[in-house]
Amino acid sequence: MPPPHSTSDRKIPTYIVAPPANRAKDMEGYVGFANLPNQVYRRSVKKGFDFTLMVVGESGLGKSTLINSLFLTDIYSAAYPGPSQRIKKTSKVETSNVHLKENGVNLRLTIVDTPGFGDQVDNSNCWQPILEHIDTKFEEYLNAESRVNRCSLPDKRVHCCLYFIAPSGHGLKPLDVELMKRLHDKVNIIPLIAKADTLTPDECKDFKKRILKEIKENEINIYEFPDVEDEEENNVSKKTARKNGPKEVVVKEDSPNSLKERVPFAVVGSNMILEANGKRVRGRQYPWGIAEVENLDHCDFIPLRNMLIRTHMQDLKDVTNNSHYENYRCKNLSAVTAGEGKKASSKMAGKNPLAQFEEERREHEIRMQKMKSEMEQVFEMKVQEKKQKLKDSEMDLQKRLETMKKSLEQQKNELENRKKQFQVERAAFEHVMEERRKNDTKSLDKRKHKKAIF
Repeated sequence: MPPPHSTSDRKIPTYIVAPPANRAKDMEGYVGFANLPNQVYRRSVKKGFDFTLMVVGESGLGKSTLINSLFLTDIYSAAYPGPSQRIKKTSKVETSNVHLKENGVNLRLTIVDTPGFGDQVDNSNCWQPILEHIDTKFEEYLNAESRVNRCSLPDKRVHCCLYFIAPSGHGLKPLDVELMKRLHDKVNIIPLIAKADTLTPDECKDFKKRILKEIKENEINIYEFPDVEDEEENNVSKKTARKNGPKEVVVKEDSPNSLKERVPFAVVGSNMILEANGKRVRGRQYPWGIAEVENLDHCDFIPLRNMLIRTHMQDLKDVTNNSHYENYRCKNLSAVTAGEGKKASSKMAGKNPLAQFEEERREHEIRMQKMKSEMEQVFEMKVQEKKQKLKDSEMDLQKRLETMKKSLEQQKNELENRKKQFQVERAAFEHVMEERRKNDTKSLDKRKHKKAIF
């Protein structure tokens, strides 16, 4: 029997590994995963969609009318009037929930309005209820995600804020700037020029440029329109052209470049159906004619509706979830990692724990160095103050000593004078007494001599 081969004598087979293909392999038959989009579509249609729209602006700018025009329904009616029609107006945030259905697709729409915003004599902190409402919805969503048994909570986060600007022609008011600066990192802001039919085309164009300039100067971040796929853009443009007329085939009013050029949107709202050129249109009747809501030459209502509902609604929800909500979530979780009762700074948002720890350590060292320098300055100041007090006390004592010396010297001189005067008076008194004594002695001797004679 031959001896077994050792490991060194054993032949190892060689395998040739083919390089991986860099391109997708074409399949001859139909497998079926191309049907995944249809599965997602059916599940989404069955589940329905949530969208929360916030409208902010002063009373009387047509917010309720525009909302009714956008969704072609009476969200605000005689039974439930708009904010400007209510008798009691407060700065409290109010919500309206509407269930809409179109071609089998369900939309749970939530309208958030502030009836008394900007209508008070003192508008200090009038934006506080709005900020609290947005943060409250973020907190509710975060708590629902943090539970052990997570339930399907409806998405009530504010996805878009339509900010109505009064058509004054003079730019933004200080209240507009202050509110948008506080909102731009919490919600997608889309500025609108309300009641644009009160401005001429040239005035509207200049007003838009002025608003954009002030927004840029104040570093306000408004919603940026992403690029839409060409196929989707063409489909929406064709549908819009078939519905609204042949002239809209040339102008793609819902393309990203066109939308960016039209910001802020100059809009006109109306619930009235009028007759114009043999067609029934939604518009406002004036002595000079009709201002049509769905006419690109009159206002930007069509691009706003296409952007808000047809092309960018999902992107608004994605930006809210991936940007604004994540910033809020990271800020709150950073506060937990930093310690209870501590607020995480906004610049900490989005950093990992190690980076946050390093940043906090540097900030702590800077604070300690600053406290050390401040304490040294305070100590030096107190030492100087103490020295000055001792110096002043010494000078005061010196003055008092000099005064006392002068007083004692004066008293000594007075005593010397009085002593000399006393000695003089004493000498005079003794001289007088001596004279009297001599006279008395002489008179006594005379009396004795007379007695001797007799």
